[in-house]
Amino acid sequence: MTLIDSRPGIAAAYRALTESTGVYVDADAVVSRLGPPLREEIRRWFPPEEVETAVRTYRALYPEYAITTSLPLPGALAAVAEVRAQGLRVAVVTSKLGRLARLHLEHVGLEVDELAGDLFAAEKATALVEHGVRLYVGDHVADMVAARAAGVPGIGVTTGPCDADELRSAGAEVVLPDLTGFPRAFRRLMRLAL
Repeated sequence: MTLIDSRPGIAAAYRALTESTGVYVDADAVVSRLGPPLREEIRRWFPPEEVETAVRTYRALYPEYAITTSLPLPGALAAVAEVRAQGLRVAVVTSKLGRLARLHLEHVGLEVDELAGDLFAAEKATALVEHGVRLYVGDHVADMVAARAAGVPGIGVTTGPCDADELRSAGAEVVLPDLTGFPRAFRRLMRLAL
């Protein structure tokens, strides 16, 4: 929910999971709290002994249901272009499985230089450091935790489940309603980092 609005497709994939398994999953509730790893959500609905099977089933359904309805969020394409215009590389670090995240990025035409998936909160910091990320943008308090753990500024966007106060409290240096304001905030933070 930072670059791409995947909520409609994720909801459709969860509805397909319900149909496939017979276990009810409230898809609307799920998309209202996107961010944490898939297994955390699946554990809310399935007994422990069925979690891994449900995860595999969901991931098998995902490409059919979740990709084509995705759209870039406002300002996403311009944000990526701005990073490139400054001579920097674009890295996406996400809790979504990497191969599924790549399908989303390809669908909406967002080219990135690095992609690290299946990471959450402080786990993301390892990838941020490994890829030399100088600033991290995210929609969840866990993204701000990752930025702090990696020692880089965090920019929060309220396009996901967390509001501005939550993102600021988690350490966001800047909070934006969406990525349309990113180019200016990015240039300012890059000047301060020099």
